[in-house]
Amino acid sequence: MVTGGANGLGACIAAHLVACGYRVAVADVDEAAAQATAGALGPQAMAVVVDVTCERSVEAGLDSVEATFGLPWLLVNNAAVMKAEKVLEIGIDTFDAIVAVNLRGTFLGCQRFARRLRAAGAGGRIVNMGSLAGENGGTATGAHYAASKGGVHTLTKVFARDLAPYGITVNAIAPGPLDLPSVAATIGAENAARVLSSLPTGQPGSPQTVARMVAELARPDAGSITGSIIDINSGLYMR
Repeated sequence: MVTGGANGLGACIAAHLVACGYRVAVADVDEAAAQATAGALGPQAMAVVVDVTCERSVEAGLDSVEATFGLPWLLVNNAAVMKAEKVLEIGIDTFDAIVAVNLRGTFLGCQRFARRLRAAGAGGRIVNMGSLAGENGGTATGAHYAASKGGVHTLTKVFARDLAPYGITVNAIAPGPLDLPSVAATIGAENAARVLSSLPTGQPGSPQTVARMVAELARPDAGSITGSIIDINSGLYMR
């Protein structure tokens, strides 16, 4: 199950997982877009409407996936929103809305999915989508986005520690600038050009690279990898 799976990075992840042989639930708040993406992926994919900020919607989405495909092995908490704003210009409603999707949504996904995995006793995998902004403050993405992604990184470690006894791994991928039209559109052409010029590799990250990393973390033999924040940022931030 991939949240925010109808477009952009989420759609790329869903497509790669289908190519790897997974049955994939494309979960998104936009029903029409989820249906279109799942339809293009064929019978190995299904669409499910999920508002990640709503407990009942998350539970209903998991119920729907379980009824059709069985209990998922993997949850990718990819749904996120971003708005490039200076810190003194951020309104509290915008702050709350971004934190609700990016941080609350990740928490609800991890918690509600892990409860089901624990009850089944078969282990499983959770991959959260963090961000370079959660590490370096993300001046091009806004304080609300950066703070929410920093929270995602911390949640990842806490869940990883608490769920390890049940064979459930929890990791995060922290992408830097990705070669996606939605990224440039959100942060603006000027910011995008400035960020690109600062990359040591000289090129933005590929969404396909992120998708391949998700698949690697999902492998049944990847049980020793948990609590990790995996950087894919073109060398812009080095730990």
